[in-house]
Amino acid sequence: MDEALFEYDSVSICNNGLGLKILDQTKLPNEEVFIILQNEEDFTDAICSLKVRGAPAIGIAAAYGLSVLMCNSGIKSINDYHNEFARIKNLLLKTRPTAVNLSNALNRMEDRFLKISKDKNITVEQINQKLREEAELIKNEDIGSNLEIAKNAINLLKPSMSILTHCNAGHLAVSRYGTALAPIYLAKSKGWNIKVYSCETRPLLQGARLTSFELMRAGIDVTLLCDNMVSSLMSEGKIDAVITGCDRIARNGDTANKIGTSSIAVLASYYKIPFYVAGPSTTIDNDSLTGDSFVIEQRSPEEVTEMWYSERMAPKNISVYNPAFDVTKSQLISAIITEKGIFRYPYKF
Repeated sequence: MDEALFEYDSVSICNNGLGLKILDQTKLPNEEVFIILQNEEDFTDAICSLKVRGAPAIGIAAAYGLSVLMCNSGIKSINDYHNEFARIKNLLLKTRPTAVNLSNALNRMEDRFLKISKDKNITVEQINQKLREEAELIKNEDIGSNLEIAKNAINLLKPSMSILTHCNAGHLAVSRYGTALAPIYLAKSKGWNIKVYSCETRPLLQGARLTSFELMRAGIDVTLLCDNMVSSLMSEGKIDAVITGCDRIARNGDTANKIGTSSIAVLASYYKIPFYVAGPSTTIDNDSLTGDSFVIEQRSPEEVTEMWYSERMAPKNISVYNPAFDVTKSQLISAIITEKGIFRYPYKF
C-alpha cells in the first residue's frame, strides 16, 4: 500500500497521552480542521456529532477516550479509579448505539483494566500507561486489519472495473487505509485503473463530503451521484460491483450500514451485480443471531429539514423519520470480507 496517499490519521494520541487529535469531519470538504479532545464534553460531542465517525474510528476514539479521561481525572486512589472508569465507560458507550466496534473497544479496555488492577502493587500511573498502550494496540491492530481486508478484497476485483460505494468506509473512517476503500487504494498502488461511483449518502452526505474528498485527493477517478440515481446507473451496465463498509454484522451475516445500503443491495441483486461488504472481524456481533436485534440509532430531524440548506427546506413541525442505518439481509450479500478471509452465504465466521 502506498503510504504517500495518506498524510495523516483521522485519530491519533497527542500531548503525551493527555489529548486525542482528530480531524473534524463535519468541516470537510471545505476545511481541514484538527481539534484536540481532552474532557468528557469533547469526546461525547465529537462522537455524537460525527466529528469522528466510521465504526472502527469510533471504537479507537472511545478506547483513547477512556485512556485520556482517566489520565486527566487526577484520581490517585485505586477504588476511586474503579468507580470513575465504570462511569466514563458507560458515558462513552451511550454515544452511538449501533456501531459494535464502540462497545467492543470499551469492553476490551475494561478487561485490560480489571486484569492489571488485580496487582495490589500497581500504581495509578502504571494503570494509565497500560491503558494507553492498550488503546494504541487497538489502533495498530486495526491498521493491520485494514491491510489484510485490502489483500483479500482485491482478489474479487479486476483492473478497469467500476465500483459503486455508499457512505464513507475509507481512510477517514478507520485507523488508516479503510475497509471498503482499502482495496481501491491497493489497486491504485498496483497501477490498476479502478473507477469509483460514490453515492451522495443522504442526509449527512458522507459520500459527497468525505468519500469524494479522499478519493480525489488520492488521484482516483471518482464520480458523485445522488442516492436515487443508483438504479439508473446499474441499468446502463456501468457498475461492475458494489463495495460498502459496515457498522455491525450479525452471526447470520445480516449487516447494518448507513441508511440506503439495503436499497442498493436489492438493486444489485436485481441487476445481478456482486454486492460486497468489507469490515474488520471486530464488527461481528456474536450476541446478535440476526440483524433484527440491532438497535438502530434515530438522529435529529434537523439533519433532514435544514442542515445543508441556506433556508429551511421542509415545513415547520413536520414529522421526520431519520434512522442512521438500515439492515441488509445476508441473502443479498455476495461476500463479506474481513481480515480473516472472504465469507459467503450461509455465513459462518
